[in-house]
This record gives sequence, structure tokens and C-alpha cells, in this order.
Amino acid sequence: MKLMFVSDIHGSNYYADKAIEKFKEEKADYMVLLGDLLYHGPRNPLPKDYAPSKVLLLLNQYKDKIVAVRGNCDSEVDQMVLEFPMMSDYTIIFDGTRRIFATHGHGFNEGNMPPLQDGDMLIHGHTHIPVAKEVSGKYIMNPGSISLPKEDYPNSYGIWENNRFMVKDFDGHVIKSLDI
Repeated sequence: MKLMFVSDIHGSNYYADKAIEKFKEEKADYMVLLGDLLYHGPRNPLPKDYAPSKVLLLLNQYKDKIVAVRGNCDSEVDQMVLEFPMMSDYTIIFDGTRRIFATHGHGFNEGNMPPLQDGDMLIHGHTHIPVAKEVSGKYIMNPGSISLPKEDYPNSYGIWENNRFMVKDFDGHVIKSLDI
């Protein structure tokens, strides 16, 4: 199974479109959206081509390929226009015997770990900073932000395939990688 992880679109039609392009190019089975889909939030600048109504129309076209969780900038009104569930604080995906705990990151994160077993993965967004590391037998991943990256990282997304997590930029360069 190949999963593409996208976080923190923040209403950018430009970067949502780029995400869909990469989803097709990567030939991923599912796109896992890690929250902050439509709204930019009061702490963030307006992202490039801010158009939440266009983003929702684009994402709704892929509703059967999307698994999503709620970010701190998402609300019930967003769920009213999106045609896929996105109000859960987390979702659990199984890839073989490995459990992938996917969440936005404003609740569960490295500082507040969910109950995981050794070998399980926590993947979240929220910080807009890519991460791929092992801590005490558990794996912590963050694809960074597709629209508003921080700490001089490029716009990025994550790929999980064959026990390997990679954070990539739009040119296909691997920013971070971890084989598990």
C-alpha cells in the first residue's frame, strides 16, 4: 500500500492542485489529509491563491481516495461542504502489522504521545516542519506543510511505501527519509 500524506493546505488552491498532481504522479492508493484544509488561521499569512471554495471542490473530486483528520483550523462548517469525513481527531491505518496513528498534531504529538506499541508510527502535521525519526521504539513522522512551510523548508508532502517514509518537495527531492 502506498500512502501520500498532506498537511496544512490552509485554503491554498495552488498547493491543493499541486498535491493532486503529485498524488497522481506518485500513484498512491490513498491521500491522507492531516488537517488544516480550508482555513488559513489567524496566526498564518494568506497562502498563495487562497480560495477555500476551490480547494473543497478539488478535494471532493477525490473523496473516495481521501482519509482525513481535523486540524485546529478546521470546523464543523468545513465538514458541511466537504464530501468525505474530516472531523475525527485521529485515524488509525493498518499496513500489515504496523499501526499508523494519523492526527493533526495539536493534540497528540511527540510531547503528548498516543498509546503506541514499539514499531508503530505517529504521523502528524501542525508544526509545518518535516520530521522522520525513531524515538524509544516508535516512529514520528511529519510531512511538513504543503502551503506554508517553516524553518526554511520547502513546500512538502510525505510518502509511505514498503516500510519507508519520505518527505519530498515538488521537484521530487527527498528532504527526509526513514526506513523502518
